[in-house]
Amino acid sequence: MKEIKAIIRPVRLDDVREALMRTPGFPGMTVTHVEGCSAPGRHQPQNLKEELLDFSPKVRIDMVVPDEYADILYDTLKLAASTGHIGDGLVWMGEVSRCDYLWQPGQRGG
Repeated sequence: MKEIKAIIRPVRLDDVREALMRTPGFPGMTVTHVEGCSAPGRHQPQNLKEELLDFSPKVRIDMVVPDEYADILYDTLKLAASTGHIGDGLVWMGEVSRCDYLWQPGQRGG
């Protein structure tokens, strides 16, 4: 299993969701609204107020996916999220040593 994570622009979330929903093996995703700032040197605040308010809204996406779908889901997310400009965010993938669904088919909800 693989874990795919991304930090993207909020305006790209709808496009990312639509693209992923059309992709085979899409298991669903968790979306969290977060804030972030750029690395030192990429943007220099002009005053203290700008330095203290240097955070911009972002969206974090988390998915755990089967190995056989990981590359296509990673590439789909990356393509759908990118505008080609600085500040688009980042996407990364890592190994998951163990993962279980808490609900199993045939179980009754309650």
